[in-house]
Amino acid sequence: MYLALVNIIPSVFHMAFLYFFLLVISSCGVDAMVFTLQNRCNKTIWPGIQASGGQPLLMEGGLELKPLQSRNLTAPKGWSGRFWGRTGCTFNVYGLGTCTTGDCGSGIYCNGAGGEPPASLAEFTLDSPVDFYDVSLLDGYNIPMSIIPQDDSGLCPSVRCDTDLNLHCPPNLLVRGDRGQIVACKSACTAFQSPEFCCTGQFQNPNRCKPTKYSQYFKRACPTSFTYAFDDLSSTFTCRESDYVIRFC
Repeated sequence: MYLALVNIIPSVFHMAFLYFFLLVISSCGVDAMVFTLQNRCNKTIWPGIQASGGQPLLMEGGLELKPLQSRNLTAPKGWSGRFWGRTGCTFNVYGLGTCTTGDCGSGIYCNGAGGEPPASLAEFTLDSPVDFYDVSLLDGYNIPMSIIPQDDSGLCPSVRCDTDLNLHCPPNLLVRGDRGQIVACKSACTAFQSPEFCCTGQFQNPNRCKPTKYSQYFKRACPTSFTYAFDDLSSTFTCRESDYVIRFC
């Protein structure tokens, strides 16, 4: 009888520990998700990350990605914010410096600051109660960007803006770098700051604010991207309990 009890007690403790371990693993899977940032450009980029108000900052708001490099970031359940790619950056050994496009004004780590337009954006609101995501060109465009859900069902749509919009950007929207090279393409709102392009003032409703020739240029090239303020019906997507790849170029 004594020997039988000796053999049973460790088994009971083992099963209890195993149950607790599986419970912890299961909880982690539900309460966190992973963003994989991929650089498919032929040059180094510096992704910027801005969390929405009250949300935790990821990676201090910035990092470097060399060509073909990837980086995984873990975000808590309910996180919301945006990602963008900075280009033409020069930073010193202290991480201070500037970027040609998407600059956030605080060095390699944006620390909550947003990027200066024009910049392509990947935007997320997680677990509300589903995930909402989009690629936005409301602030203009600097490099190609795509969102690729990694859901088990395979039913969640990818959002791809992988065309180089800088090649045929309308002349009055062009942004040039120090050497005269084209580095970005402004949105009409960013370029002209007028109510009819920004959907503000008397144009602050979908009946008055319509697509323009400028937003249609973006829409033809990237039909699933957000191109003006009331473009959400064709440009905002949902998924449930998925990880996401954010691909630059």
